[in-house]
Amino acid sequence: MKQKKWLSWLLVPAACVVIAGCSSEEGSSEGEDETADSDTQDTLVFGRGADSTSLDPAKETDGETFYVTQQIYDTLIQYKPGTTELEPALAEEWDSNDDGTEFTLQLREDVTFQDGTEFNAKAVVANFERWMSSEDYVYYGSMFGGYGDEEDNIIENVEATGDFEVTFSLRQPSAPFLKNLAMSPFAIASPEAFDTLEEEPVGTGPFTLSDWRRDDSITLDKNEEYWDEGKPHLNTIIFQVIPDNSSRLTALQNGEIDLMDGVNPSDQSKIENDENLQTFMRPPLNVAYMPMNNETEPFDDPVVRKAVNHAIDKEALINGFYEGNAETAKNMLPPTVDGYNDEVQEYEFDPDQAKELLEEGGYEEGELTIDLWTMDNPRPYMPAPQKIAESIQSDLSDIGIDAEIQTLDWSTYLEKAQAGEMPSFLIGWIGDNGDADNFLYTLLSTGSGNNYAFYSNEEADELMAEAQAETDEGKRAELYKEVQEIIHEDAPTVPLVHYESIMAGSDTLDGYIPAPTGSERFTDVSFTE
Repeated sequence: MKQKKWLSWLLVPAACVVIAGCSSEEGSSEGEDETADSDTQDTLVFGRGADSTSLDPAKETDGETFYVTQQIYDTLIQYKPGTTELEPALAEEWDSNDDGTEFTLQLREDVTFQDGTEFNAKAVVANFERWMSSEDYVYYGSMFGGYGDEEDNIIENVEATGDFEVTFSLRQPSAPFLKNLAMSPFAIASPEAFDTLEEEPVGTGPFTLSDWRRDDSITLDKNEEYWDEGKPHLNTIIFQVIPDNSSRLTALQNGEIDLMDGVNPSDQSKIENDENLQTFMRPPLNVAYMPMNNETEPFDDPVVRKAVNHAIDKEALINGFYEGNAETAKNMLPPTVDGYNDEVQEYEFDPDQAKELLEEGGYEEGELTIDLWTMDNPRPYMPAPQKIAESIQSDLSDIGIDAEIQTLDWSTYLEKAQAGEMPSFLIGWIGDNGDADNFLYTLLSTGSGNNYAFYSNEEADELMAEAQAETDEGKRAELYKEVQEIIHEDAPTVPLVHYESIMAGSDTLDGYIPAPTGSERFTDVSFTE
């Protein structure tokens, strides 16, 4: 087995206890012998660009949080590895009534939370009552329409109809309901731990929190009482923050980490030619885009928003920063999702047309100055955010818009995006469930917590609500195509690219399958000798 060179920035002796299997005394020869005699590695070190925001998945919207919480919690239903097809998790089976307004789930028995309390129907009800109690749970409102007794809340009632049976009564049919239940934010937590989940997560999942060093590392240990017998295969997972993509790759090449996201596209061939490494391609269920705050000047004018759409050279972005592993985006919905409207005519890169539109909007060349915000760390949909921002800055300068680039750390960035404090910025979205609703309704419906453009169109809202309630997939697809036409005409954002992102790992890594949603579980991961 390839010998691991442990990360020099991890602290000792705590890191020694967690990582190398040695005793609490630094330099224990007993621990060293233990490691040397081990036939197979049982610790996965995953290198990533930023820390988790918190460890309460119900309150967060970012992939860095879900990377970790997917290992600690279980959902009622989950996705089959590498797909968005559903399979049992904490619920063993489910059915619905004929009109799709009532769903009954049969729960697994003999499952306990990591704090020793019993998992049962009452615990599931408690979780849903918590999520629908406050707008702090952004994803709940985005996916189920509202909170509490509000008419917009699709879930009218959730009831324990048996010790291990839960029944959901809906106000209207909801085609994506079961897929929504499998999403990372709707993982089931111990009701006894609700008040401390952000720092002390308690689920039923394959791993438990051991240590969290903010902006450095999160260490998880195997849950010895996990309900899925024989799993997980690993004893420890370490999520190590290494903000720079190139530094992360160097750590992988040196054996300091075993798996990484955020591979620079230009490094793909280097990895493929290294016999000690392997690449993994994450399916492009995503969109990188530039929201423009539709409620603030100058982006409250659709003419300006259309001008910006015409100004940005997306092909140059793909060639310069994605090495061809992306395609230009004309819709906020990826082409792989049912309901994608290929008839929409893309805003072509046309600086002259952009200038004409600005003139039509009453702006003289050089009159507009805007802030263009970007994050300080790469994301799976945006491997070089600073350089991409600079390219867009240059494009906007060519049509007479002076864009001043501002950079923020990831956590603050998300807070400001949700608060509407950034007039234009770069971000992206990785689909949670493979359904069009999860892109269009989540990102662009009025009042959605993830509607960073603060876009509002009553006709689009009505069509999206109709599509949610439509159980005929063909009719749903046509409704979403209509929605995309409306959105395209309003131009609330600049859809940039759909990216097939690259992951890289040790050649001894086995059982890892990237999830289209970006938040896979490491339950089946192991190492070959």
